[in-house]
Amino acid sequence: MHIKNLFKEKNTVISLEIFPPKVNSSIDTIYKTIENLAYLNPDFISVTYGALGSTKDKTVEIASLIKNKYEIESLAHLTCLTSSHDEINQITKNLKHNNISNILALRGDFPKGYNTKEDTLSFKHADDLVEIIKKNNDFCVAGACYPEKHPESLSFENDLYNLNKKVEKGTDFLISQLFFDNNIFYNFINQAKSQGINCPISAGIMPVINKKQIERIVSLTGASMSQKFLSILDRYEYNEEALKDAGIAYATEQIIDLISQGVDGIHIYTMNKPEIAKKIYGNIESVIKA
Repeated sequence: MHIKNLFKEKNTVISLEIFPPKVNSSIDTIYKTIENLAYLNPDFISVTYGALGSTKDKTVEIASLIKNKYEIESLAHLTCLTSSHDEINQITKNLKHNNISNILALRGDFPKGYNTKEDTLSFKHADDLVEIIKKNNDFCVAGACYPEKHPESLSFENDLYNLNKKVEKGTDFLISQLFFDNNIFYNFINQAKSQGINCPISAGIMPVINKKQIERIVSLTGASMSQKFLSILDRYEYNEEALKDAGIAYATEQIIDLISQGVDGIHIYTMNKPEIAKKIYGNIESVIKA
């Protein structure tokens, strides 16, 4: 099933994101995580790569497991920056063979030590990948968006211009990067619509349970932290259980507000911690059904 159709059927699409085990780890380590998340019956589960595109091969295998064993729609991440057309075609054939019909098309980043000239790249931007996928296949294609602009964009306006190009080339829905202030997301939605971007947009939410981890992610994404959020980090930095509870409460508050405002979807970055996702689901179960 194409995930884009879920947005037509449901008031709010609820999805989860996981990542494969590390390169040198057995794929068996992810099975229990998937089983616990599948129990929550999300609308779909996305499977990302490891850092800088590592664990790419495991992504297809895990996405296939989610789809074919647990009968939950899977969204396989696919990056293109260092790939050739032939490599992308081979991966899409593999996805088809595994009954996977949804792809999150991403540019990706250069691996450490990778040397090449830009004019030799087959793909320079995610919209190039979207175009190729849509040209030869019947995949539902998702794209990423940044409520506070992509870190490499010249401006917020420039980022919206590029996002519009990605949608015009066939992106069916968008998933946002994490954010910690819902007003930032609402402003992004309004600005996107004013530019003619009318496809469904899921709000990306990451529960904060570790200060160092979130600081690293924020440094990579450029997401800003509200004073309310910073106060939680500062107060409970050295109390693991308190920070976990406060982080879950903060994410829950964000999600309830977003659902009440009629957002298209909620995408929870689980960090492969099903117990966190379970607590959030328990907090919002009646809100989802309302």
